[in-house]
Amino acid sequence: MEGSLTARDRVGIQDFVLLDAYTSESAFLDNLRKRFHENLIYTYIGTLLVSVNPYKELDIYSKKQMDIYMGVNFFELPPHIYALADNVYRTMLAEFNHHFILISGESGAGKTEASKKILQFYAVSCPSTKLLDNVRDRLLLSNPVLEAFGNAKTLKNDNSSRFGKYMDIQFDHQGAAVGGHILSYLLEKSRVVHQNHGERNFHIFYQLVEGGEEDLLRWLGLERNCQQYSYLVQGDCAKVSSINDKTDWKTVRKALDVIDFSESNIENLFGIIASVLHLGNVKFEADHRGYAVLNNSPEIHWLSKLLGIPAQVLQKGLTHRKIEAKTEEVLSPFTVEHAVYARDALAKAIYGRTFTWLVNKINESLANKDSSRKTVIGLLDIYGFEVFHVNSFEQFCINYCNEKLQQLFIELTLKSEQEEYEMEGIEWEPVPYFNNKIICDLVEEKYRGIISILDEECLRPGEATDLTFLEKLEGTMGGHPHFVTHKLADQKTRKTLERGDFRLLHYAGEVTYCVVGERGFPLGHPRLSLSSSNSLSLSNSVAHTLLLSFFLSLFPCPRLGRSNTVQQSLHIPTPYLQSPSLNHSPLLLPGFLDKNNDLLYRNIKEVMRQSKNAIVKHCFPSSEPDSKRRPETVATQFKASLVGLAEILMTKEPWYVRCLKPNDGKQPGRFDDVLVRHQVKYLGLMEHLRVRRAGFAYRRRYEVFLQRYKPLCPDTWPNWKGTAAEGVELLVKHLGYKPNEYKLGRTKIFIRHPRTLFATEDAFEICKHELATRIQAKYKGYREKENFLKQKEAATKIENCWRGLKARKEREKRAWAVKVIKRFIKGFMTRNQPTCLDNSEYLAFVRQNYLTRLKDNLPKSVLDQNTWLTPPPIMQETSQLLKALYTRHMVRKYVRGVTPQKKMQLQLKGLTSSMFKGRKENYPYSVCRPFVDTRISEEDIHIKVLQTIRHERIKYSAPVVKYDRNGFRTRFRQLIFTQTAAYLVEEAKVKQRVEYNALKGVSVSNLSDNFLILHVTCEDIKKKGDLVLQCDFLFEALTKLCVVANKQNCIKVVQGSVRFDIQPGREGFVDFKSGQEFMVYRAKNGHLMVESTKAKSR
Repeated sequence: MEGSLTARDRVGIQDFVLLDAYTSESAFLDNLRKRFHENLIYTYIGTLLVSVNPYKELDIYSKKQMDIYMGVNFFELPPHIYALADNVYRTMLAEFNHHFILISGESGAGKTEASKKILQFYAVSCPSTKLLDNVRDRLLLSNPVLEAFGNAKTLKNDNSSRFGKYMDIQFDHQGAAVGGHILSYLLEKSRVVHQNHGERNFHIFYQLVEGGEEDLLRWLGLERNCQQYSYLVQGDCAKVSSINDKTDWKTVRKALDVIDFSESNIENLFGIIASVLHLGNVKFEADHRGYAVLNNSPEIHWLSKLLGIPAQVLQKGLTHRKIEAKTEEVLSPFTVEHAVYARDALAKAIYGRTFTWLVNKINESLANKDSSRKTVIGLLDIYGFEVFHVNSFEQFCINYCNEKLQQLFIELTLKSEQEEYEMEGIEWEPVPYFNNKIICDLVEEKYRGIISILDEECLRPGEATDLTFLEKLEGTMGGHPHFVTHKLADQKTRKTLERGDFRLLHYAGEVTYCVVGERGFPLGHPRLSLSSSNSLSLSNSVAHTLLLSFFLSLFPCPRLGRSNTVQQSLHIPTPYLQSPSLNHSPLLLPGFLDKNNDLLYRNIKEVMRQSKNAIVKHCFPSSEPDSKRRPETVATQFKASLVGLAEILMTKEPWYVRCLKPNDGKQPGRFDDVLVRHQVKYLGLMEHLRVRRAGFAYRRRYEVFLQRYKPLCPDTWPNWKGTAAEGVELLVKHLGYKPNEYKLGRTKIFIRHPRTLFATEDAFEICKHELATRIQAKYKGYREKENFLKQKEAATKIENCWRGLKARKEREKRAWAVKVIKRFIKGFMTRNQPTCLDNSEYLAFVRQNYLTRLKDNLPKSVLDQNTWLTPPPIMQETSQLLKALYTRHMVRKYVRGVTPQKKMQLQLKGLTSSMFKGRKENYPYSVCRPFVDTRISEEDIHIKVLQTIRHERIKYSAPVVKYDRNGFRTRFRQLIFTQTAAYLVEEAKVKQRVEYNALKGVSVSNLSDNFLILHVTCEDIKKKGDLVLQCDFLFEALTKLCVVANKQNCIKVVQGSVRFDIQPGREGFVDFKSGQEFMVYRAKNGHLMVESTKAKSR
């Protein structure tokens, strides 16, 4: 960007932030005009992009241009829509957060084209695969479909978007576009039934009539002549030179196929479009009582066919309404005027709901099924601020939307500026700006805002009119600085206001709204109100209703042939009563109250629910609430959608494109100062510029600033070795910057005045001439490089020859390999035949391969019987011999490796197994635990005990817990086995000696406990009885006992209970059972109860 400053006098400045007279609107327009006349339609205000519609083709949108702007610093190249799109995309990838681009401006300023250019840029710049290309095509082709159904020719624009659109483009972590989602706002449904002179209906109607295939038109009952359809000729502008409806039709048909619309969906969709045209041609006649009738109208036939609704049901729905009286219902006929209103309301409802269905269907096609986190870039193409000669309800909603967006715009801009200052460590200075919250509150405040009062007036029973609404506004808003009416204005202002007007002072200027519709509306005429249920609800019986209708028919009204009471009960908007042509759309538009209601009668909804057209059935679902509660008004719905939109935008980083139209005549090269000044004002561009210039006009990263201007300082040229911040500090000191002209942040330099930057750029321009000698050096280098390339070419030829030689040798090797492979294959084919010349080599290879594999995969132990490799047929006999030899070898090796100690261990384990395997639960856990010679060393046995048994050799000893025979108290003892007897020892005292010949047996339970009962012969009452012991080494101790006492059959495994002798004549019991945890206690029956846990199976 800095490079263009030298030509600033001729082509203007690329960034308005660098304007010296940044508060001057004239300087702003002068800069804009200079750039426009040089075909430079883009200009920055910081990161905001201002775009002026050139009304001609410019060669700045090619694939080459896209490549130039991809991955380039935002300010490095001239301003462009691609630069903004690329910067948003790269910021999103770097920070992995959500962004949105707000594209605004008045109709004809190029908002839709700007949105297309951004989409096209992402389609080219994002990663591409077959799946992603499909998503890309759907994103791109959703535009022509939405334009066909949502755009129309207006006085200001031949392709004006008549709805607001917000599109989310979803990207994965690699930056590929993987999906999207579209939200639409405030479709101008009234255009379906009414167009001003010089305007058209929505494009799709003309595309279908002009471009539709003959068979399709015949099936839809349409003629190839727009003049035949009432809804298409009101603007007297069916054909437009700049629009080719036939070509656009083909584009739409192709787009519908790509977006994955089924054939049935397409047929139903065009059937609905045709049915709207037929509906507009439905004409009503009055019978002798003044009621509307349809006499064999061919349009009803086509409507019945296309919507799939019986003709009689349709006819009754268009000429009658349902009247409710308590629990009973009757049908009341429409007047002609009311029937026309009902017909147009139905046409608007069908088209509006179909448009919603279309958007949802496109969203289904664009939906991304992957649940992983996505980043989003939103595109908000929304109507700009509108000021017409006559401003009605639509302009009120649109301008309210712009007020909300301006509020969000200033808030996000200030927040962005403040965050940058804080991040760079620069003191933030409060910025004075106009806070338009006071205007937003004036419109949307609960109970006191214009929307609340409008809704209240729509709900109010009685003769509520647009004028009563205005009177209520005057009573509530009187004295508000931004609101004025004819009644509240001073004498001078009153001359500019009609009695049915009110004026709001928006942030962009004053706008006068006409609440009663277009001029010529009879202000004193009472407005006909709609009941809250959109149907007539009487407190009397149906009989009373019928009687009332009869009397009213006897006293016709001079104007309508009906009494005023009938008018009120039939809810006819006043403009329809004023229309000179009742079978066509009215010339006078409805006022604020009628447009805010926008209701459809409940009995007509019931008719539409009978449709066999799948789309209509979806748009009028049976599940739709059909209560008598009044549906939300248009203003309330729009307000809610704006709140939702603001919530979406507040979660994203903002970027802005402000579109301007240079003139109203769509003429290239013509710049209308008055028109552009008006747009600059209501787009808030000067306000934004003041916010951006409140601190510092220019800011750049140290690296970028140093890279450009380092030739201006000898210390930084040609190569600066230190940090960029230090280099910039040295550079600005050399250039003589004053302390109040700049600030150094953490990563950027901030320059306060544009003149400082201009002086620096001018100095750099002079410095460039001094660098001419460098160019000479480069040229000499170029000559040397040319010589080098010649030498490189020669070397390349030598390399080619050498590679050719190597390739020929490689070819010979491959030919030899082919011969070997052929012999191998032939040998494989004859492998089962006797050995011959063909298979001898192959069989030798098979033998060698098998023996090699067998060597590396021999069994590791004698027990490994299943790992011997399966031999090929030729090696079967050899394999068996080798297996037998190797098995004998492993057996011999194992036998030689068994020690006497290990042999004894195995014998003991075998004895234990014979006694307990399958009989005691915890036996499997003992198998892996080796037995030891003794559990208590002689050092741990008291010396007195050793002296007592010194004549007997100790064979084994182990610690045990002894349970008293009386009371079962626990005693810690030592159990010692000698050659002749077993001793129970308490420290230095032998408590009991049991000779082996007196040992009758040993009892253990079958459970997982460690209890054993030694049964001894007890003939003398003075002798002690049986021993009840608990030993942690149960299996080891009992096996040792069997070996030492030579009593292999003395072990008895019992189940349930064990009896033992306390003394001759007295006996005790030990009961065993399984439990949740191990417990030993004395049971109530006096027995010793041993609960053991269930052993897990191994």
